[in-house]
Amino acid sequence: MEWTDTALVLRVGRFRETDLWVRLLARRRGLISAFAFGASRSRRRFPGCLDLLNVIRVRAKDTRGGAYLNLEEGTLLEGPRRLRQDWRRLGMLMNCVRFLEALGVNPENADDAFTLTRALLALGEEADDLRPGLPVLYRLRLASDQGYVPDFSACGSCGAGLADAAHPGRFAMRDGLLLCTDCHAATAAGGETMIVSAGVLAALCTVQRALPGAWNALALSPEDWRACVRFSDVFVQFHLGLSWEKGRFRRQ
Repeated sequence: MEWTDTALVLRVGRFRETDLWVRLLARRRGLISAFAFGASRSRRRFPGCLDLLNVIRVRAKDTRGGAYLNLEEGTLLEGPRRLRQDWRRLGMLMNCVRFLEALGVNPENADDAFTLTRALLALGEEADDLRPGLPVLYRLRLASDQGYVPDFSACGSCGAGLADAAHPGRFAMRDGLLLCTDCHAATAAGGETMIVSAGVLAALCTVQRALPGAWNALALSPEDWRACVRFSDVFVQFHLGLSWEKGRFRRQ
C-alpha cells in the first residue's frame, strides 16, 4: 500500500553506502521507521530533505508482506536554520524528541503530537529568548494530549475548583494526586507534599491548552516558573515512570 503524509525527521542513520534509515513523526501515522534506498545520492527523489528536524512531504510504500516501510520520495517543506547554529537550543529540542520517542505516539494522537512538536520547533527558530524548562513542559503537554494528565483546574478527589489563591492545591507525591486543601487534610496524606499556587495552576492549564509560544510568554515570577517546571517534572515521572538519566529517558 502506498501513502503520502507530512512528517518531521527525528533520526537519520546510514546502514549501507548509499542507503539511509530514518525515524519520522508522521502527521497521520505517528512514529514510524523506514528505509530510504539510495537516498544519500539521489537528488531527484530526496533533494536535501532527509536532515534532522526537517519537515517533509513524504511518499512511502509498504513492502510485500509488510516486512518494512520503503520511502519512495520526499519533498522539503521547511527546515531549521537557527537551531543548527545554536547548540543550546538544539539540545533543548532534541531532549523533547527523545521523550517523544520514549513515550510513543499512536496514530489517533499523531496530529496533536505533530502540531505540538512543530510549534516548538518554530518557537526555537523565532524566539529571542527561550525560558529554561520548556522541554519539561513539553513532556507534560504531550502526556496530557495522550490522556495521562488530568484537568489542573479541579481537585483530583472531589472535583472542586482550585482557582482560589487563598486555598492552593497540594500535590501528594505518594499518591500522585493534585488535591484541594480539604481533601488533602481529610486523607491525611503522608510523604512529601508540594503546594501548587493558583498562579502555577493557571500556568499549567495554559500548557495543556495552548501552544509553546504561549508557555514561553507566561507572566510568572522566577519562583512560580520554577515551581511550574518542577511540578511538571515530578508529575510526569510519577505517572509515566520516565526520567532523564545519562542522556536518555529510562523507565523507573
